[in-house]
Amino acid sequence: MRRASLCTVAFGMLGLLVVAPAAAQDMMQHVDLTSPEMTAAEMTRAEVEAAIAAATSTQPADFTGKKLSGLDLSGLDLSGAVLRAARLNRTKLTDAKLDRAVLDQAWLLGADLSRASLRGANIFAAQMQRAKLDGADLSGARIAADLTGASLVGAVLSGANLGADMKNQSMGLMRAVLKSANLERSILRDADLSRVDLEFASLRNADLTNASLRGAALGGANLTGATVAGADFAAADLASARLVAPIGLDAAKNFDKAKNTDRLLRE
Repeated sequence: MRRASLCTVAFGMLGLLVVAPAAAQDMMQHVDLTSPEMTAAEMTRAEVEAAIAAATSTQPADFTGKKLSGLDLSGLDLSGAVLRAARLNRTKLTDAKLDRAVLDQAWLLGADLSRASLRGANIFAAQMQRAKLDGADLSGARIAADLTGASLVGAVLSGANLGADMKNQSMGLMRAVLKSANLERSILRDADLSRVDLEFASLRNADLTNASLRGAALGGANLTGATVAGADFAAADLASARLVAPIGLDAAKNFDKAKNTDRLLRE
């Protein structure tokens, strides 16, 4: 019983460590990512489909805390489903529909969500390192997840909120972490990326029109060919960032208030 309680506490604490990748990594050392808890599935695809079929508009499919790692759930309609704290490590969710789904504190390490629709989804304190979201639609989603090393090539994040909630700091600076993530050709128009960690991320040819990058960490990021018209760079850290042939830089906001612009790589 004590062991189970400790596991519950550990998982809960891990879910809150999106703000500090180093701290999260320290905590991860105490979790066996090769254990059945993190790699096995307690349901089959057919059972997941049955749960979806039985759901109603007032009682959505609920997979809270379920172990669903490694399953092939591609193409399923999980719109509005509750997947809070679910284990979905290396789960295949290509072309799945997860609009308005709740993925708070979910585990999606190495999960494949290519071309999935997550419009308006809530993804708070989720662990999504190395997840694949190429071509995924996350328009209007609330994302405060650890996406370190994730691939979001051509993903749509228009109007998505990945920024820090400065009005609610009881759990620390909760925001998205996209360190070393691949966001090439992604659409981030009107997205809130304030204080987001984008260090060493690739934003080549990304569309950042009217995006908020206020206070964002962009050290070492590659913004070659990115569209930045209307983007707000106030207090963003651009140390060693590559800003080659940007589109609309003259129409960007507060670029003169960004940090370390003297250390920008422009060629």
